[in-house]
Amino acid sequence: MKNLIKTFTNGILSENPTFRLVLGLCPTIAITTTLENSIGMGLATTFVLIGSNLVIALLKDFIPDKIRIPAFVVVICTFVTMIELLMKAYLPALNKSLGIFIPLIVVNCIILARAEAFASKNPILPSVVDGLGMGIGFTFSLSIIGSIREIIGNGTILGIHIMPASFNPMMVFALAPGGFITLGLTLGIINAITNKMAKKREESCK
Repeated sequence: MKNLIKTFTNGILSENPTFRLVLGLCPTIAITTTLENSIGMGLATTFVLIGSNLVIALLKDFIPDKIRIPAFVVVICTFVTMIELLMKAYLPALNKSLGIFIPLIVVNCIILARAEAFASKNPILPSVVDGLGMGIGFTFSLSIIGSIREIIGNGTILGIHIMPASFNPMMVFALAPGGFITLGLTLGIINAITNKMAKKREESCK
């Protein structure tokens, strides 16, 4: 049980895909213009992570080593197609907003990395937990960046105006440069906080 909890929390804290491993930056920069887009992309990626980890862990002993990467990609493609069709049917506005970045989940290095580094080497349950933890961690990081960019760039959160009428939105945050600025600042702040916490733990253990 402790190992499962550690596996789950790794993706959220110590191995957060965006803030610690610095993976999946293309969708991070492109779709975090609003919190809604960020949550949508995060949950879609979580679905693919869980599904692909599950199937790869189940089939790992039957996949020849020489074709493991193409086999992983086929599995990932299957779940990306599923989530894309579901979004087109039930969330057409969100699907249109995310656009090409839903199909591009196939080449998201977070998913292939977890398939290769974890699911292909571990049993089914830990692999599912790893996918869930990584997905939540990715959704969490996208949501932080998306919230900051939407508030500063539009004065809204989830489309609701929260800033006073006198607030002048900084439109640069709704564009790609704003994505890079926000990502850099959040990376710096979170790393500074985690490093400080690690030092405190080291001092308390002495």
